[in-house]
Order: sequence, then C-alpha cells, then structure tokens
Amino acid sequence: MRFTTTDTSPDGVVERDFTVGDVPGVLWSPPTPSDRAPLVLMAHGGGQHKRAPGILGRARRFAADCGFHVAALDAPGHGDRPRTAADEQHVAALRRAQAAGEPIGPVVVGLHLDLAARAVPEWRATLDALRDVTGGPVGFWGIMQGTGIGVPLVAAEPRIAAAVFGCLGHETLTDAAARITVPVEFLLQWDDELVARQSGLALFDAFASKEKTLHANAGGHADVPRFEVDSAVRFFTRHLGGALPPPA
Repeated sequence: MRFTTTDTSPDGVVERDFTVGDVPGVLWSPPTPSDRAPLVLMAHGGGQHKRAPGILGRARRFAADCGFHVAALDAPGHGDRPRTAADEQHVAALRRAQAAGEPIGPVVVGLHLDLAARAVPEWRATLDALRDVTGGPVGFWGIMQGTGIGVPLVAAEPRIAAAVFGCLGHETLTDAAARITVPVEFLLQWDDELVARQSGLALFDAFASKEKTLHANAGGHADVPRFEVDSAVRFFTRHLGGALPPPA
C-alpha cells in the first residue's frame, strides 16, 4: 500500500488517497482513532466511483461520529481505472437494453459476475494492507453494484464481521449468500423498477445469518431513504464497537 495525498476536513476527519498495486482507493480516519478502531469497507454503485457523494457522506459520518476507519476503492472500469474491452462490451450491452426498453437484469448479472471476479481479490489485498493501519473489527457496506461485489467478498473473507447489502436480486448470488453467517442488514426498495421485489426477497432469504434484518422502503431503485444511514451507524456500532453518536 502506498499513500499519496492527505487532507483533513473541518470536522477533523483525515482523508488519504492510496494505491494497492494499481488499484486506487481512499481511507477516511477519525480525528483521534483508537488502537483498534473498526474498519468499514465501502463499495460504490454502478457507474460511480470511490468519492461518489453517497460514499463520501457516509464515510465522513462513520469516521467523525463513530470513530471508524472507512476504505473505498474504485471498482474495475470505474473512477480512475480504465475500462477493459470486456467493460466496454458490458456498457454497450446495457445501453442497448435501456434504449430498447428491454430488461437490464441479464446484462447486469453478467457485469457483476465479471466485476466480482476482479474486485474480490483487490478488496482482500486492500484488507491485508490496511491491517497495519487499522487493527479493529471489519464491516462491509455496499448496495446495488456494491452488493454484487460484496456478497461474494463477504462469503470469501472471514475477517468481515457484519455487512449491509441491498437493492439487488438473488441471481448468481444465492450460493455465496448461503455461505454468509455474519449479521446482515438488507435494504429493499418496494417499488424498485430495476430489481424485482421477489428477487430481492429471495436474496435476503438466502443468507444463512442467524441475525438478518430486512428494511423495506417505498420508492424506486434510487430512492433509498437518508435515514438508512442512521440505521447503518447503529448496526455497525452494535456489531463492530465504536461510539454511538447522541440523537440529533
């Protein structure tokens, strides 16, 4: 791991760019981290990047209010990473389906399989490198494409102790979900125009976790309520430790 730039926000959160091999990422750290401060791995959605507004807001909230470290990577073909020929083919297929008004599910399934095959080893290498920086328990947060990558990652990585997923269906993920036994919080948009409700419910059902919670909210794919951030704070504080901020 090589750290490249460092910045400190007005609330004291330290933001450091890094690379692991040729994979770029960001690490947010609390103003005064403890020796065993928890680490949350945060995966962005499709077409986004490691500093997407949702990632940035959650990361700073987790670091400033809870004392967590948060790490985010650019997924393959996203952000500062060039697209491969396979990436371009997936994007072209997605655009054709959208233009024709056809279901995008089959295209997204293939895209996520390809991304996960590349991204899971990258996340595990990043976790190896970050253990010298953060010594506490590890969680994972990722919805939409972040779930497509995150479910195989959490199934393969015993160091991850709790996970937030959501806004994706069971296609290709059922076997990996059945190997996940850590606590899970799962977000489902009841009126999701991209993910069939029954598919999302089937993925939730597939997790082998003894503690798993389903949060179903009205609205479309991109309408996840902001208060779900508060829920994620409580979830990770309960399972990873850290400081629970006082009610607003």
